[in-house]
Amino acid sequence: MAIDVTDATFETEVLERSDAQAVVIDLWAPWCGPCRSLGPILEKVIGETEDVILCKVNVDENPQISEAFQVQSIPAVYAIKGRAVVDGFMGAIGEEKIREFAKRLNAPPSEADALVELGDEPSLRRALELEPDHVEGVTRLATLLIDSGSPDEALLLLGRVPETQDTRHLAARARLADSHEIETLSDTSAIDARLAELLETAKEDEAARQEYLDLLEAMDDQDERKVRFRKALTSRLF
Repeated sequence: MAIDVTDATFETEVLERSDAQAVVIDLWAPWCGPCRSLGPILEKVIGETEDVILCKVNVDENPQISEAFQVQSIPAVYAIKGRAVVDGFMGAIGEEKIREFAKRLNAPPSEADALVELGDEPSLRRALELEPDHVEGVTRLATLLIDSGSPDEALLLLGRVPETQDTRHLAARARLADSHEIETLSDTSAIDARLAELLETAKEDEAARQEYLDLLEAMDDQDERKVRFRKALTSRLF
């Protein structure tokens, strides 16, 4: 049976459970036709899958979870293990694809998994030769590439896997590195000044708007300025 999860219960029902077993989270809304099509199939397949639990989140009623996942389209489904997203998909896919998704959650560690655990660049590249869409392999290698000065390759890699909070953060860092704005993140006053400058043209200039969003995405989640700057952009755009 699926568990309905709210902003208040997300920590215990999803994150804490994910320390012991895989948790599949279905982000949906009552008005979403594809969500209603996907839901029963997802419940059936996950219900038949050992050691996996399904949690459902009504995105309209739970803004904190929606914000955490940066939900832009639904249905969106993510698999979480050890408090981290390990797989996922968007849109109403068929039962066969859902079964493939569920099967991966209990699959024994693969050769690619072992290579990803090593964490060095040659091992990560070999892992992605074996499994091109290995989520953790992609994010780990993308991180290394950004840090070593290859942001364009990192962006190409990130396009292989479903969008998550982690991949959005890395993509923002990659674009900022490519535009030489990544250094701004280490200077609080520089961030404020750059965001104020970009805000002036964000409505008309798509590049300025993207850089503004990337700077916000790359900032620490605990930085209280993120909410203020997001509201400022929303006011400017609408």
